[in-house]
Amino acid sequence: MTETLVKDYYSSQVRAEWRRLIQDAYHRLEFETTLHFLEKYLPEKGLILDAGGGPGRYTIELAKRGYQVILLDFTPANLEFARRQIRRAKLQDRVEGVVEGSIVDLSQFTSNSFDAVVCLGGPLSHVLEEHKRDQAISELIRLARKDAPIFVSVMGRLSLLVIELVLFQPEIEMPHFKEIRDTGDYQGSRGFTACHFFLPEELRQAFENQGVTVLEMVGLEGIGSHHDRKVNQLAKNEQRWKIWLETHYQTCTHPSVVGISEHMLIVCRK
Repeated sequence: MTETLVKDYYSSQVRAEWRRLIQDAYHRLEFETTLHFLEKYLPEKGLILDAGGGPGRYTIELAKRGYQVILLDFTPANLEFARRQIRRAKLQDRVEGVVEGSIVDLSQFTSNSFDAVVCLGGPLSHVLEEHKRDQAISELIRLARKDAPIFVSVMGRLSLLVIELVLFQPEIEMPHFKEIRDTGDYQGSRGFTACHFFLPEELRQAFENQGVTVLEMVGLEGIGSHHDRKVNQLAKNEQRWKIWLETHYQTCTHPSVVGISEHMLIVCRK
């Protein structure tokens, strides 16, 4: 049931999801900050799995940077769109595969076969059952070669509670608000699909339980979270924006900032 809800939602959001990360300065914070930490930890070359990569925004970016990439997603509409974008960018020689599959079961791939594994934008958040999330994490780790980096971003629970306060106060009286607050689980149906929203310590523990080393945790929107209008306004002033980005990168790994960000990234090494 959950998988059907998620697949149906993203089948209807292919173009919106493709545009989401570059539509304005605020949304580019998630994209550019993710790329910043990819650049910091990725090897100079190699084969990367983009697991749950949707319409292929990160696949194409990584391929442009010279990596060999395999894109996996479980929404056929995303994969069809990604193939067109890869052809349009003339990157077919660097994208070794565009394949259908779930991050919970990556058995189509051999263990220790990737120089890096990325799972970006929140695919792990769309796995509601805890044991399946643990299975997905185990699979992502299994595919990484020894010492390879693993990058996973998810949606933050505290951030969502702030959104409820700012934009959807009537929902605070509804049962789903307390379920999200207490468990992180949202069953879908009100404007978004089924999702598990993480606390930062929960995300870290889930990976440490699998025996990997956590290198960094990052708040991708940082202290600008929820201030999209102000961030977009600031970006129009080049000098102020430059200083703000310096501030963003100096603060986005602070534990309190990770906790309140809309999306948080964990960087691990196998």
